Amino acid sequence: MNILSDLIAKAPALTVRPKRQRRTVEIKTPQEIEIMRQAGAIVATVLKEISQMVEPGMTTADLDAHAEKRIREMGATPSFKGYYGFPASICASINDEVVHGIPNPKKVIRRGDVLKVDTGAFFNGFHGDSCITIAVGKVTPQAEALIRVAEETLYKGIEQVKAGKFLLDIAGAVQDHAEANGFKIVEDYTGHGVGRNLHEEPSVFNFRTHELPNVRLKPGMTLAIEPILNAGSKHTRTLSDRWTVVTVDRSLSAQFEHTVLVTEEGFEILTDRSKV
Repeated sequence: MNILSDLIAKAPALTVRPKRQRRTVEIKTPQEIEIMRQAGAIVATVLKEISQMVEPGMTTADLDAHAEKRIREMGATPSFKGYYGFPASICASINDEVVHGIPNPKKVIRRGDVLKVDTGAFFNGFHGDSCITIAVGKVTPQAEALIRVAEETLYKGIEQVKAGKFLLDIAGAVQDHAEANGFKIVEDYTGHGVGRNLHEEPSVFNFRTHELPNVRLKPGMTLAIEPILNAGSKHTRTLSDRWTVVTVDRSLSAQFEHTVLVTEEGFEILTDRSKV
């Protein structure tokens, strides 16, 4: 999730498409990377638990309460809560909600929903950040395909991560896989650097663009790669709560995200749920 402070007054958001590169990209030390591994493991644990506990009849507030409790039990604080005024520890976005859905005790999760859960943990001075999309019970064939391709698209992008490669190598791999499967990349929101701050340089686009410098990847960079795919139009709008973003045509949306370390040989996924 990425943010531009000069846009906050107009439309507060945890993720917005950037307009320019503003700072140098921070390289983490081995000691800092080890802390980020721990922050990432906390996030991975919470998302794994949520994926296993979700069932129809629960509310998004139930999931938020669990996430905050577990993040704090593991010695961290929720990265999102209070961030530019965001009121919760997770973003919980359902069906046509793209990002930044606010957990609510009145928002009941139903069978067939496409549920996006995004969360972050701040541990010993560093953040981890990750998102999953959950099929609640049996979903439509279109929803099933969208979720599958969204996750595949994330890993297509991650496979491009290696010292000496470029950001647009990630973007091209993401865009090509999404479009080859008939889905649209949301262009209003991007991935980002992550570490000491929840959102750092560089902006990690999910489509080819010449808007920003095509940064060469170096060992020690830590990136939040997070493609968002829509089943219909790529365009979005923000609701009156000034947070929840939805598709303009009410089509389904899916998102996956990992915090990824650039290494000499390739990459390390710091929020890998299979390791917790």
